[in-house]
Amino acid sequence: MKQNISSISLLVRDYDEAIKFYTKKLHFLIPEDTELEGHKRWVTITPRENNSCHLLLAKVIVEQQYNAVGNQSGGRVFLFLYTDDFWRDFQEMSKQGINFVGLPRKEVYGSLAVFEDLYDNL
Repeated sequence: MKQNISSISLLVRDYDEAIKFYTKKLHFLIPEDTELEGHKRWVTITPRENNSCHLLLAKVIVEQQYNAVGNQSGGRVFLFLYTDDFWRDFQEMSKQGINFVGLPRKEVYGSLAVFEDLYDNL
C-alpha cells in the first residue's frame, strides 16, 4: 500500500494576506487557487523545490475556527521547513522581517530556528 499526506489545512483569516506572506516572505509557490461556492477558495501553497505536501489555506468561517488562528498546534511548533542551506535561508527570512523566536541553534538532527508566520503559528 502506498500512501502520503498531500495537504495540511492551515487556518487563515484571509486568503490574500496569507498568500502574500507565504509567497513574498517565504517564496512559496501557489499550485492551485480555485474559486468555490460561497466566497470560498481552494488555495494550496508549497515550498519551491518540493511540492509533495501542500498547505491548504482554509479561511475561517465560524467562531471556534477564529479562536484557533495562530494556535494551530496549541503553541507547539506546527510545521518543519527543511532547507538545503540553513544560513542562506535564515538570513533571507530575517531580511524579509520574519520574526524568529530565539536564536538559531544546533541540535543532533541539524540546525534549528523557530519562526512565526503572519498569525504567530510556530
